[in-house]
Amino acid sequence: MSLGSIVKRNVGPQTWRRLRRVAWPLVRRHRLRFAMSYIGPLVDMAEAWARSDSEDSNFLYALTPMSRLNLTHTLANVFDISVADVGALMEEIETDRAFNDHVRAGLLRLLPGVSSFSIGRRLGWYVAARLTKPKLVVETGVDYGLGSCVLCSALLRNAAEGSPGRYLGLDIRGAAGQLLTPPYAEVGQMIYGDALDSLSAISEPIDLFINDSDHSFDYEAREYETIKSRMSPAAVILGDNSHCSPSLARFSEDNGRRFLFFKEEPAQHWYPGAGIGFSYPR
Repeated sequence: MSLGSIVKRNVGPQTWRRLRRVAWPLVRRHRLRFAMSYIGPLVDMAEAWARSDSEDSNFLYALTPMSRLNLTHTLANVFDISVADVGALMEEIETDRAFNDHVRAGLLRLLPGVSSFSIGRRLGWYVAARLTKPKLVVETGVDYGLGSCVLCSALLRNAAEGSPGRYLGLDIRGAAGQLLTPPYAEVGQMIYGDALDSLSAISEPIDLFINDSDHSFDYEAREYETIKSRMSPAAVILGDNSHCSPSLARFSEDNGRRFLFFKEEPAQHWYPGAGIGFSYPR
């Protein structure tokens, strides 16, 4: 209970109003300092980001240790495996030197102001692709192609273990997917054009689908409706818009699927974070 609440309960209404008028400037400054203890560091980080020549979106932050732990447990529950097994798969991509060198070199070419990168919540994408062993992965909305390389890295490892698969990245921008070059392009390719048109042209079953394109609720919902008849029985959908959109949760409810949402917490970044919506069979 705050000091103001204690005083208010022990003096009469008139006394409280007089005290409040006199003390309000001090109370207001105290309340502002308290709020700024949370907001201030974010403002400082935002100002530093604004002065930099780094990425403008699809930020390259890491997850906080607590957020990474929460993602680990979320994945363990979705895929019904041990936390240790999930952690081992996360470490697999984090310590993949070829992957990290490939992405770092590409980002330095495209974004000279980027000094470091992390795949953040895309750790969950990698684990999902390693565990589901998909024959076809489809991602809508690719940007530079960091997620493409993450997913194709998983597919290359799956193929080495006897479970080959391929990746299709769909984007309306002809410049998207610059990072998707060999060796990752050996199992993945880009398709340019409207995502709904491109999805409609897919005839084979989709095993893993990642929505990260037009973030309007309606367009996202239309993507799910478009792939519904194209999903394999065990298909998993990962929604990159589920932190602010109910589309995947509603699609899951309407189609008898489970839905779970992981909210990420970025480390040392002003952005409040997005997350992963998981839609999977019951």
